[in-house]
Amino acid sequence: MPSAYTFSHVSSIEEIGQDRWTQCFGESNPFIRYAFLQQLEGSACIGDGTGWQTNHLVISDKLTAEIAAIVPLYLKTHSWGEYVFDWAWAEAYGRNQLEYYPKLVTSVPFIPASGQRIGFHLGITEDVKQSLLLSLCEYLRDIMAQQDYSSWHGLFISEQEQALWPKDAAITRVGTQFHWRNKNYTDFSDFLASMTSRKRKNISKERQLVANYQLSFRFVVGAEASLEQWQHFIKCYQMTYQKRSGHQGYLTAAFFLGLQQTMGEAIRLLIVTDVNGQMIASALFFVSDTHLYGRYWGTLTELDGLHFESCYYQGIDYAIAHNLSIFDAGAQGEHKVSRGFEPRLTYSKHIIIHPAFNDAISHYCQQEREQMNLYMVQVAQQLPFKN
Repeated sequence: MPSAYTFSHVSSIEEIGQDRWTQCFGESNPFIRYAFLQQLEGSACIGDGTGWQTNHLVISDKLTAEIAAIVPLYLKTHSWGEYVFDWAWAEAYGRNQLEYYPKLVTSVPFIPASGQRIGFHLGITEDVKQSLLLSLCEYLRDIMAQQDYSSWHGLFISEQEQALWPKDAAITRVGTQFHWRNKNYTDFSDFLASMTSRKRKNISKERQLVANYQLSFRFVVGAEASLEQWQHFIKCYQMTYQKRSGHQGYLTAAFFLGLQQTMGEAIRLLIVTDVNGQMIASALFFVSDTHLYGRYWGTLTELDGLHFESCYYQGIDYAIAHNLSIFDAGAQGEHKVSRGFEPRLTYSKHIIIHPAFNDAISHYCQQEREQMNLYMVQVAQQLPFKN
């Protein structure tokens, strides 16, 4: 059956424009906002020489020529900065003298946070969305065959979007992250009261250790933070990446300073100062109406317990005080469980053009899901809550 849609690609989000992007994605999730993705492109965090080539897909109604949906799309020549790990798949291709790269990826570069990945225009019904998704999959298969792309990967799609996808349209892969949920706590003490005595004492001991340093912790709205405060955070961010990865991070100073100008109201900088008023550490958070997202942190002074205080406990305090439902403190980190972060599934979609590898990867993802379900049950038994 001929498609009811036309498909076109653009090499810059600016070719779509903020108004049309926002009509499809809104602004509730900070990472899929026009300003965030535009800043990634404008500050050269992605683009030539980075392995992330912008190739956004615009889907239009064939009869009216109106935009029906937008798909953030990148041509990838490696798998860095994705956080849904497919290195083993690439190695298997190589062992069989096949090329895994380039591939197509729909995601927010460098951000392992779930959210909307297909931006449907306002007013499109659920039935039409499913029909459009089937047309999208057919189109992706066609261009992969034509351009010798091995695969397409839609990473960290929301639970609502996962439920919308037609069955068998793509391979589903699951992962897990640990998120804190606000159960109408009145303050941090109320949160601790929901825990067993031993776990409650462990957290209190950790926080008291940091309290003994006589540090000050202050959240500053990104748009209102001073240049000195931003430069301090950037230095902390770069030092942390240098220690951990041997480079200064995927994101540049120009990116962060650009975000301050374009979406600073959605950013919270945590500034940590010592007893003399000197800034010694910092962490970067984003907010929506429902979520607090912890992304990056760093310190100029190594102090026991400072990481947990800055990245977790201060965030929980903030979420409770501002009545936010979920605190997503970043990918991985099983150590979060004892601090009240609960396991939740993450979802990705994959279309593999090679028939034999499609079957093998589909089987692998099914086995992985069974193991993940068992793992989440086991982890849930380690949660610190009384019941």
